[in-house]
Amino acid sequence: MSAATTVSVKILDKEYQVACPPEEVDALTASARYLDQQMHTIRDTGKVFGLDRIAVMAALNIANEFLAKRQAADSVQNEFEDSLIRLDKKLTQALSEHKQLNL
Repeated sequence: MSAATTVSVKILDKEYQVACPPEEVDALTASARYLDQQMHTIRDTGKVFGLDRIAVMAALNIANEFLAKRQAADSVQNEFEDSLIRLDKKLTQALSEHKQLNL
């Protein structure tokens, strides 16, 4: 396991020092940029005031996006698994019919 690297990220015009493994630096900085964009969008609406409230709203929006994408991915996986089951049944039936023809 690699030693942690300290990364400086800027979120809503405030700098934070975050420790993470070197192989995760790119993911961390991308996440910080995304969070910063979300928080700027919320702040710029002028409807939410205070860093903590903006952060909570951003977290809720991001959690909602994540859950929607996870649900969509689960749905695709279920469809894929159903397709594999149907294909397996068709192959089993075709092989069974082929064996009967050879007898």
